[in-house]
Amino acid sequence: QMDQQCLGWSTGFGGEPTSYTRFSIARQMDGDNSHVEMKLAADEEEGGDIGRPEHLHASMPPPRRNGKNLCFIIIAAVLLLLIGFLIGYLSYRGRMQRVNRCLDGSGNCEMTPTASYFSDDGMEEEEVPGPHILYWPELRSMLSAKLSASRLDTIYTPVTYRQREGKSSFEAGKTEDENTARYIHEQFTSFRLDDVWNDEHYVRLQDKGSSKNQVFIVEDNEEELESPDAYVAYSKSGTVTGKPIYVNYGLKEDFQRVRNMHVPMNGSIIIFRAGKITLAEKVANARKEGAVGALMFLNSSYNNKADSYVPFGHAHLGTGDPFTPGFPSFNHTQFPPVESSGLPHIPVQTISREAAAKLFGKMDGEKCLQEWTSGIMGCKVTVSSSSKMTVKLTVNNVMVDRKILNIFGVIKGFEEPDRYVVLGAQRDSWGPGAAKAGVGTAILLELACVISDMVKNGKHLPRRSIIFASWSAGEYGAVGATEWLEGYSTTLHAKTSTYINLDTAVLGSRHMKISASPLLYSLLETIMKRVIGNYSMLFFCSVPLDLDNAAFPFLAYSGIPVVSFGFYDEDNEYSFLGTTEDTLANLKEKTDMLYPLMHAAAEVAGQIALRLTHDHELFLDFDRYSDELLSFQKKIWHFEPDVKALGLTLNWLFFARGDFQRAADALRRDITNSDRENRIVRRALNDRVMKVEYDFLSPYLSPKDAPFRHIFFGKGSHTLQSLLENLEQLRADKSSVDVNELKEQLALATWTIKGAANALVGDIWNTDNEI
Repeated sequence: QMDQQCLGWSTGFGGEPTSYTRFSIARQMDGDNSHVEMKLAADEEEGGDIGRPEHLHASMPPPRRNGKNLCFIIIAAVLLLLIGFLIGYLSYRGRMQRVNRCLDGSGNCEMTPTASYFSDDGMEEEEVPGPHILYWPELRSMLSAKLSASRLDTIYTPVTYRQREGKSSFEAGKTEDENTARYIHEQFTSFRLDDVWNDEHYVRLQDKGSSKNQVFIVEDNEEELESPDAYVAYSKSGTVTGKPIYVNYGLKEDFQRVRNMHVPMNGSIIIFRAGKITLAEKVANARKEGAVGALMFLNSSYNNKADSYVPFGHAHLGTGDPFTPGFPSFNHTQFPPVESSGLPHIPVQTISREAAAKLFGKMDGEKCLQEWTSGIMGCKVTVSSSSKMTVKLTVNNVMVDRKILNIFGVIKGFEEPDRYVVLGAQRDSWGPGAAKAGVGTAILLELACVISDMVKNGKHLPRRSIIFASWSAGEYGAVGATEWLEGYSTTLHAKTSTYINLDTAVLGSRHMKISASPLLYSLLETIMKRVIGNYSMLFFCSVPLDLDNAAFPFLAYSGIPVVSFGFYDEDNEYSFLGTTEDTLANLKEKTDMLYPLMHAAAEVAGQIALRLTHDHELFLDFDRYSDELLSFQKKIWHFEPDVKALGLTLNWLFFARGDFQRAADALRRDITNSDRENRIVRRALNDRVMKVEYDFLSPYLSPKDAPFRHIFFGKGSHTLQSLLENLEQLRADKSSVDVNELKEQLALATWTIKGAANALVGDIWNTDNEI
């Protein structure tokens, strides 16, 4: 698993309810103790307009009274009565229209009890009620009561898995995947969702060829090591031969350790174990070292049966269809031949732990470091300089064009249907995919059923819409989700407040792994404590989003806040993920709390979706990004002397960070002082909050060349992490750093943060542009 850092949650919102009209800010470099000088409009205009007497009525003659005044009074009284009557009539008509708005299309909406009262003339009249709006505690309790672990056990899960048991593959675009898509479409329709539709894409995927891929040990003669059924999508096809070198997890620091041993890696076949980072990232690191091929085996496990299993994977360092990078793969689009720079261009194959152990047994070089053994006896780094042993790898994968289907259903909001939360789960899998795809799909169906029932029976009126999405081609790198994002890239970021990922929600029972946008930390903290607080032995840890997570393109490509979470066991991983043994039986053997944990995961996801669509205010804590920027500033502060030696300064970057904090404080005050019943004002404020994530996408890069433009969570030289690494390299070896590149990184980071601050303020005349 990835390096983990326990979550440091904090509660509360910043800002105090202060009323003001105009203020000036004295810039402070750190932004924390900025002096705010406030001037109330009343103070500025004290004494009234120039030239007017202070008491105007004292200098005017007394009014004359005559018969015309009485006439005017009578006419005014009549007009007021008419206006009052019209207002009352329109109010009554509006209430009646809202009452008659049927929630299920049948015209029989559930009403709250009516109240009787007596009018002035003694006639009894009846007050017409509006539809009942649930308070959040009521809604939360209703969701918890309606979600059913037994229904997951007796209905959704068996139906979902019954289609999967005994099937060797549910690969995207094949018959089994289409049958599951049809089933989900039928289920969404039966739940009476407001709309159900398909989203078609025509993508290029890779399939295994007619001949199996093979791995040989070559010494005096060729000896077949393994011919696995599994394959690595987007691997280069062909045959390569090279010296085997084991590089632990394939991390950059692992390669550095091998370099320190003075082991040349050019022309070699790199071997690494699964975990820490994605297979695509491991392969990219190997390619940088000049490797001609790569092999990966599963990490150690307490389950000896897993020694013979070979995992499926993909080697594309990116998401979506790699042959239409940055563009949607619709049938009517015709782009010139182009491919993603993230394709590996070397043959890659996965092998079993048994095969890896046999290969290590043939190697006669230096033994592995103790922390690299991974439970395999006789682990070696490479072969001796006198050895003639090599490894031969043959990959026969073939490219195929396939149509994939994403299935959507929506519950439309009653006030802002064009603003929504999206819940999604991967549908396809290589093998049965019980944990990989089945759990998330079952939870998705359960939530669609329960929330729709709450709405259609008149129990709940969501202000905003909830979209349920079933993705295809997730095994190939979130292809279905990414293509949808690319197809609607100009609108989704402005309409989607959050994406909730349901994939692999249950892989164990002792730990809870969470990946989320900082905007959702506060909301997650509250919900997790309430829902998961009963699990006293549960440990919460935060991990970064990786490329294989369907939430990653939502955050890093589209700038949409995301949350992804799941139960797992850190010291005893579920070894069958991505293999032909990912079955319901093996998943139940891993945890005897499968359905209660699925229920808990459904409740967490459901509460997030309902809270973001129920309240007047979006619970997105934009103040958290002020904390993230301050944390980054502390990391780079001590590099100021090194930067200054180049004739540069970090001050402008710090100024931009201070501007963002002041803008966040101002927006918090605007929200506190606003009229929450004013829909226009509330919507405008919510849109400013929702756009914060998108504003951290670097606007100076092409989505085609650098799709993951987020400066916190993206990939590339524009990220703050890349800037930090360059500064560290500058301190270690000044001659190894491109000064012009460093200047560009500082400039782009500064203006991206400054742009985010300006957008947060709202109107351009309120931005801080002091020099």
